[in-house]
Amino acid sequence: MKKNHILFLAVITAFQAIIGCQNSENELVKPNVLFISIDDLRPNLGVYGDTIAVTPNIDQLASEGMTFRKTFTQVAVCAPSRASLMTGVRPDSTRVWHLGDKFREINPDAVTMPQYFSKFGYYTVNLGKIFHNYMPDSISWDEPDLRPERYKRKEWLGRDGETFYISEEVAKSQVMRRDSLLKIRPYADGWNTGPAWEAADVHDTMYYDGAETKLAKQTLTRLAKKDQPFYMGLGYFRPHLPFTAPKKYWDLYDPEKIPLSENPERPKNTPEYTMNSMYELRHYDGFNHIGHPVSSYRMNEDTIRTLRHGYYASVSYVDALLGDLFAHMKKVGIYDNTIIILWGDHGWKLGDHNSWGKMTNYNIDLKVPMIVRYPNQENRGAQTFEITELVDMFPSLCELAGIPIPEYMQGTSFVPLIKNPKREWKKAAFSQFHRRPKVSADGKRYMGYSINTNEYHYIEWYSWDNITGTKGEFKSSELYDSKNDPYETTNIAGEEQFNEIRTKLSKQLKDGWRKATPDHVDYAD
Repeated sequence: MKKNHILFLAVITAFQAIIGCQNSENELVKPNVLFISIDDLRPNLGVYGDTIAVTPNIDQLASEGMTFRKTFTQVAVCAPSRASLMTGVRPDSTRVWHLGDKFREINPDAVTMPQYFSKFGYYTVNLGKIFHNYMPDSISWDEPDLRPERYKRKEWLGRDGETFYISEEVAKSQVMRRDSLLKIRPYADGWNTGPAWEAADVHDTMYYDGAETKLAKQTLTRLAKKDQPFYMGLGYFRPHLPFTAPKKYWDLYDPEKIPLSENPERPKNTPEYTMNSMYELRHYDGFNHIGHPVSSYRMNEDTIRTLRHGYYASVSYVDALLGDLFAHMKKVGIYDNTIIILWGDHGWKLGDHNSWGKMTNYNIDLKVPMIVRYPNQENRGAQTFEITELVDMFPSLCELAGIPIPEYMQGTSFVPLIKNPKREWKKAAFSQFHRRPKVSADGKRYMGYSINTNEYHYIEWYSWDNITGTKGEFKSSELYDSKNDPYETTNIAGEEQFNEIRTKLSKQLKDGWRKATPDHVDYAD
């Protein structure tokens, strides 16, 4: 077991004893927290400079809060990213490295963000995807995994004995063989099979996210009447595949005006294992034939435009739902006293690097939007291009809510940055990705460690022992000039003129996140 994981468990155990003694009865009235996750959301929003995106409600939220323009996820895939940000520690501490890792089994005593807020008098409620799909972590919430009535879950036993869940309505409506049904894991209103997009001319509530928003409004009305603050985790499934959104959101866009990717080729001078296998897209009709090496796959332009159109439509759909939700919060009188934070768990390739999906260490997958609005906020409408990370959200929300920040946090509260958006902040962001044998091109296992500074993006790849959680032999490195090559088209790690920079970044990567925090910044540099 790795040293930092042992330390994490030891500190958690000691901290549980401390917070178990807290008395919240005499606490001052605290703001509510609305914690909004939007699955697979890259920074394709109006407020982030995307002139195509139709996102007026998110843009309005940003005008009332702070927009972080350079936020990075710790891992570009759902389960590890969410386990990290929900516990406030990094992947090598959670030991959640890929989709199948169940953080509660690995860390049974972990204190998640909602659990921690509960100790300070918060009533915690979960709707939608906050943790990974089929592991909602019920013990984290007073009301876990609330679902619209027609999507209440029904158990199905999988081939390996694991219990999966699908909605009864979906189970009845799907026409498929029993063997197929038993293999499939549900995905809210859709399956990870079938068509990759849909544009039915229906009411917003006929798709899952719309039905969930309706339930969220009802739940907020109920919570507004309670005499304690609430922490609501609200997770939207779109724009994750399948790109299913009501037709009116598709109609917002002319597909011919949606630009194609700026970097349609895999980065030059890189080994095959740096790229994802597109296994996510391969589950959908018409894409099952995609295989290794994925670099040889070429999608026709019409399909590219349809998929990109579907992604934008899905984003606009969620944006409209949020507008409806915020209007309701104002109607019931809780908008002004609620901390609202909106974030994406990782990016997503839309033909970038000749690929689709996430699951790489490239910045198209690592960079995410993060917007926060809170009561009596200073510098409303400000933006910052200083480096922040998703692991920073836990300590930041603690500070905004006026509760102690746990000492074991591996992120940094960005509240000082909100108060002074022009101040210097972190030197770097740290991410990683575990390339598993069954999805790597050569059938081997790798771990890639990434560091992003304001000037460069550097990655080191190692062989990986998943049982001990330790890296082995150094395999390769990647270096990208973030200022002159922002789309990461060419790996320059092998060029002699960058030897000194590569050596410096390698040391900084090994020194780790603690040396890059604001307290360690040498402003004389």
